[in-house]
Amino acid sequence: MENKRAWLIWGIGVTAYLIAITQRTSFGVAGLDATVRFHATASALSAFTVLQLLVYAALQIPVGVLVDRFGPRLMIAAGAVLMCLGQLQLAAATTVPAGLVGRVLVGAGDAMTFIAVLRLLPAWFSPRRVPLLTQLTGQLGQFGQLISVIPFALVLHTAGWAPAFLSAAGLSLLAFVLAVTVLRNQPEGTPAAVQRKGLRATGTAVARAWTQPGTRLGLWSHFTTQFSGTVFTLTWGYPFLLSAQGVEPTVASVLMSLFVLVGIVCGPLLGGWVSRHPLRRSTMVVLIAVLIAVAWSVVLLWPGRAPLPLLVILVLVMALGGPASMIGFDFARTFNPAHRMGTATGIVNVGGFCAALMTMYAVGLVLDVLNNSGFSSGELYALDSFRIALSVQFLVLAVGVTAVVISRREVRREMAADGIVVPPLRVALADRRRRREQYRAETRNRGNSGRGPQE
Repeated sequence: MENKRAWLIWGIGVTAYLIAITQRTSFGVAGLDATVRFHATASALSAFTVLQLLVYAALQIPVGVLVDRFGPRLMIAAGAVLMCLGQLQLAAATTVPAGLVGRVLVGAGDAMTFIAVLRLLPAWFSPRRVPLLTQLTGQLGQFGQLISVIPFALVLHTAGWAPAFLSAAGLSLLAFVLAVTVLRNQPEGTPAAVQRKGLRATGTAVARAWTQPGTRLGLWSHFTTQFSGTVFTLTWGYPFLLSAQGVEPTVASVLMSLFVLVGIVCGPLLGGWVSRHPLRRSTMVVLIAVLIAVAWSVVLLWPGRAPLPLLVILVLVMALGGPASMIGFDFARTFNPAHRMGTATGIVNVGGFCAALMTMYAVGLVLDVLNNSGFSSGELYALDSFRIALSVQFLVLAVGVTAVVISRREVRREMAADGIVVPPLRVALADRRRRREQYRAETRNRGNSGRGPQE
């Protein structure tokens, strides 16, 4: 375990996930070209993203079950095939329905990848490394956004629609070849954790994963921390920055790029913190959720347009939600047996995307209502309208934090029954401070006792 082979396997998994992120975000940079190619309205184009995310979220639990049944290698390979077919379909599509079929295939293949890659980690690495590697996997995969923004966009604008999406399909073909030829589910000589289960046994496994309080704590942690940044980057960030806040397009692009950079920097730090303080993971989730709520409150309540430094702080705080959402997968890993880990991870991964979809729709609905009522004075993306519409997030955050606290109580009751008592945070901090002072005093005493006679 943790030899060169393990790192190679992880590298292949990260590459497959990076390619999946590229496929997920590639359509986002092709919006204007898609409008011309498909003769589509703005609402029709928005259906591409919504439908793709719906497919992704709906498949998380079924994919988790399949990962437990067949292993991550097969699922990563199958996901690469589906994404390749989806991009090939998009390359040839000339109508909205044909394009939607392509995005459905991409969403389905994307749904198979991340859970399967996470499933590789406990098989190839020691438990102490898994939280950090989980963070690194999630954040390194985000480089796929940069591939879609730079080389994919370059091919799109120089060679055209079909060559761009054919090149994207070629990346998924590469992921398929690597998965089939190099990837393995576990080291040689290690018993396989996959289980061949019938339909009834599969349903039982899903039920048991759900009834485990640690799984629900993971789901609500993912729900609470991930959705705000996803809504901002995929749907409402650009309209809010450009139309409501008057930010220049180049500045808005830089702000959006901060999401990737913050994740890369903070992901490993947060993963290391989780490894050192496994009993305080939910505390970090709640703290980051509160920070997101405070940042949005200041921006939305600011008289007039918010200054650029404040918008930078908002983006930095929201970007913390990505690494924080990975804590949910750590709950799934530590509170479920290995043969049920894929199922539990799939349940957790539903949380943030469901919250994002609900929030995306609710914000758009509120904006339309305000515009139709005359409140927006004919300006759909007016600042005051956005202030009201984006306040929907506070309700979602409140639901998420409340559910995290309730689930944490259930988890801690279960832990107490096993003899593991988690003291209140203030008690733990006081005890740590007392031990630190005691250590310093003992160090001073040892230093004094080692000194010679004083003149």
